[in-house]
Amino acid sequence: MSTAAPTLDAPATPLPAPATDRRTVIGFVAMVFGMFMAILDIQIVASSLSQIQAGVAASADEIVWVQTSYLIAEVVMIPLSGFLSRLLSTRVLFTLSALGFTFMSFLCAQSNSIEELVLWRTLQGFIGGGMIPTVFATSFTAFSPARRAVVTVVVGLVATLGPTIGPTLGGYLTEQFSWHWLFLINLVPGLVVASVVWNCIDIDKGDRSLLKGVDLIGIVLMAIFLGSLEYVIEEGARNQWFEDEEIVRFSILAGVAGLMFFWRMFTYAQPIVDLRALRDRNFAIGSLYGFIIGIGLYGSVYMLPLYLGQVRGLNAQQIGATMIVTGLCQFLSSPFAGRLSAKIDVRKVLAIGFALLATSFYLSVPVTADWQFDQLLIPQMLRGAGLMFCIIPITNLALGTLPPQEVKNASGLFNLMRNLGGAFGLAGINTVITERLAHHSRSLYDWIDPTRPAVQSWLDGMGARLTDSVGSDAGSLAILSRMVQKQATVMTFSDLFLVMAVLFTIALLTLPFVQRPVLRGAAADTGAH
Repeated sequence: MSTAAPTLDAPATPLPAPATDRRTVIGFVAMVFGMFMAILDIQIVASSLSQIQAGVAASADEIVWVQTSYLIAEVVMIPLSGFLSRLLSTRVLFTLSALGFTFMSFLCAQSNSIEELVLWRTLQGFIGGGMIPTVFATSFTAFSPARRAVVTVVVGLVATLGPTIGPTLGGYLTEQFSWHWLFLINLVPGLVVASVVWNCIDIDKGDRSLLKGVDLIGIVLMAIFLGSLEYVIEEGARNQWFEDEEIVRFSILAGVAGLMFFWRMFTYAQPIVDLRALRDRNFAIGSLYGFIIGIGLYGSVYMLPLYLGQVRGLNAQQIGATMIVTGLCQFLSSPFAGRLSAKIDVRKVLAIGFALLATSFYLSVPVTADWQFDQLLIPQMLRGAGLMFCIIPITNLALGTLPPQEVKNASGLFNLMRNLGGAFGLAGINTVITERLAHHSRSLYDWIDPTRPAVQSWLDGMGARLTDSVGSDAGSLAILSRMVQKQATVMTFSDLFLVMAVLFTIALLTLPFVQRPVLRGAAADTGAH
């Protein structure tokens, strides 16, 4: 093993081009759509898990792996994509990723058991994960600074819109057709994307010499570290964290593999993931904010369907129709966020975004069991706009100051941070749900002690309205128990909204300590591409 100072991996050799031609633009649009498919599929199953569970005869504990397996595999692939892009070229990597993702989608739809479905979902997430950071990197290396503002808006919109409309589209497809169409819908678009990218994208050449020093040990350590970490994050809250022996084992495995991985990356001459991009202050801060946005993006998409399903009793299609407001507001606000990000200090744009997100969650704190579409409208509108006023300047902040040879690798790290933020956010939300639901349930059950005169009077009144076949005493207690559980659930969601509001308030308060970024490096050096 070499302990010499690491040198930059040789970047893929750029092809000379005075400006981005129409062919490249068409190919990039196809790449963006491919990225949209990969991100969409993270959450497209969110509102349809019960239907999938019935279709593959899975238990409640098993069905969560339909989503967890995809996330774990994608998290492992994202940082690896930088190396693969330099090795194979953008064109080859993206085409192979699109074709593999499409084929695995077909196999997912043909699954007859939970074991089959989890296997194909794992491979779907791993292969499709290569598309996401490749698009971010291409937006900074294939376009001149004059065009990059528009490109960043489009990429940022797609990156945040995918998880938001996933439950909407998934719910519609499941209600109108069947859960199989959650995956079959990828087939034709996936083949079209692969064909267009192969014929239109030719912005760099692969560097096969990277195979000579490929760090296989680093790849294995990274897979074990990120895979174990993602498993602990996803399953921890469900299994009572360190009370579960399996969580303890995977936590130790993640810790040991993580230490070995970072040591390997800092000492190996040609590391599989070059962590030196973190020395750039703006990239490090942008990655941290990306982590926070991941919490807000994936957390809100996870929380609202839970509330609408558990409290309001809506079906998958109704949940999707309610949540489309956030996606529409993301779309409508993206031009304004992009224009502001190009003209004023990105810290001011971020301040607007963090303020909108914090306000949207604060407005949701007084939630009740009777909230309808009208009560959810304003918070969702603010949330959609807030996400766009965050992701676009954060992307510019993180990647806009790097030299072009570092952008591919840094893009993988940046996207990894956002996905890890989402994973940590979901784990935190599930932990809060478990703890606060138990707390509120205990408090409410203490308050409705049947020996209290007021409670006994209510039980007598309810019992008088029940038929003899139900049994007045048992029926009254059952109704009261359901009311308590429902109210405890509502109070738990109120706590969740408050936690999210405080998180983005803290993020807002950190902005004065961030130095104003000066976009250079990639912005200046890629003007000839």
